[in-house]
Amino acid sequence: MTVVVTGASGHVGAALVRALLARGEQVRAVVRSDVRAIEGLDVERKRLDVTDADAVSEAIRGARVVYHAAARLTLEAEHDPLADEVNVAGTRNVLAACRRHGVERLVHFSTVHALGREGGALIDEGAGLPYERSKAAAERDVVAAAKSDLDAVIVSPCAVIGPYDHKPSYMGRVLLMLARGLLPAVVHGGQSWVDVRDIASSAIAAAERGRRGERYILSGHWMPMLDFTRAAAKAARVMPPLFAVPTKVAKTFAPLAERAARVLKQEPLFSRASFDAIDPAPRDFGDLAARDLGHAPRPVSSTLEDTFAWFQERGMMSARRRFFS
Repeated sequence: MTVVVTGASGHVGAALVRALLARGEQVRAVVRSDVRAIEGLDVERKRLDVTDADAVSEAIRGARVVYHAAARLTLEAEHDPLADEVNVAGTRNVLAACRRHGVERLVHFSTVHALGREGGALIDEGAGLPYERSKAAAERDVVAAAKSDLDAVIVSPCAVIGPYDHKPSYMGRVLLMLARGLLPAVVHGGQSWVDVRDIASSAIAAAERGRRGERYILSGHWMPMLDFTRAAAKAARVMPPLFAVPTKVAKTFAPLAERAARVLKQEPLFSRASFDAIDPAPRDFGDLAARDLGHAPRPVSSTLEDTFAWFQERGMMSARRRFFS
């Protein structure tokens, strides 16, 4: 039977589709408009917006497993109605369609950023960024469904890096800036960096043997931003950032970047909100994903080598400045 992947054009979705195909699965790839991530792949394409309940229902008809990875990711601090429409209402459409068509299991992609830094509970309506709040609200709906009438499991990735980053993602854009010699400094703090291919493998494991209603945090290796970007610079063979600045200092300059991005009609890479998304210290995510799913993240250095090789193959680093041979 068919497995459905929503958000198949995104970074995680693109890796997941490839992992499923490698296992011989029949994949129905749901995308909104951009099909670059699945071009040339032996998949059934469905173009739709997850806010269209009827279209979502038709796409899920006949599916055995649904991987819901479609999301609106934004690091803007201002309220974003589209985040609620896609992440909350869109998830409710997927839940309804899974119930209607008797889907055996739903694997819902949340995010570690939907969790508070203290205690690990879902953030409430007064905390976090609009994106984080919308993902927390969607996760609550999935948990409620799992307790009621739908077999569902949740995977919550940390900071995603790796190949198949066609658009590219937020972190992909940062890595490309670094490769072009345009990232002289970073901010304090760090992230738990996890390879998108390891996320895909663990999501498939969650579909097969994850416990109903459970949340599995797919963490990687925690590295401060300066160490991470120095490792990235080594992989890209360019000069690394020279230093890290305190978040408070970075925030004083962020409004300039935010205004410039608005003039260019782009989402800012560096904003007050994006700096808030960086963890000031390592977080303990436990070992549930390792025990239940066999989640075993590969070294960050290996991921970075593969990422830049993938970017290079697609001509995405053509403007970079080389510092090392």
